[in-house]
Amino acid sequence: MPRIALLFASLHVLLMLVLLARISRHRHGQRIGLGDGGDQVLNRKIRVHGNFIEHAPIALLLLALLELAGLPAGWLWGFGSALLLGRVMHAIGLSRTGGYSVGRFFGTALTWLVLLAMAVAGVWLAVG
Repeated sequence: MPRIALLFASLHVLLMLVLLARISRHRHGQRIGLGDGGDQVLNRKIRVHGNFIEHAPIALLLLALLELAGLPAGWLWGFGSALLLGRVMHAIGLSRTGGYSVGRFFGTALTWLVLLAMAVAGVWLAVG
């Protein structure tokens, strides 16, 4: 059983629920049903969640496959931790501003770096 991937998937789901709760509270407080109702703050909260959903599922799937393929636990812990840190940094950065932010920049860079490293590890395990 891929226990390390399970832990990181669970932690990512908790983060996703936080992001969803922020959207729901804002919708309820502003009485916005569908879309963003022209509310830029809600739009940004929706984008924070959307960006998370665009990156986290494939990364977590790859993490689980790497664990099942026998990648050493140290690598899995490193990849999972870096991915979670990147997603948190990005969510905080984009939540504060729609423009450039350190959190958004480094969160994106870290996420992409983890995705690249996991993809290389996956190719190495698959053909090696």
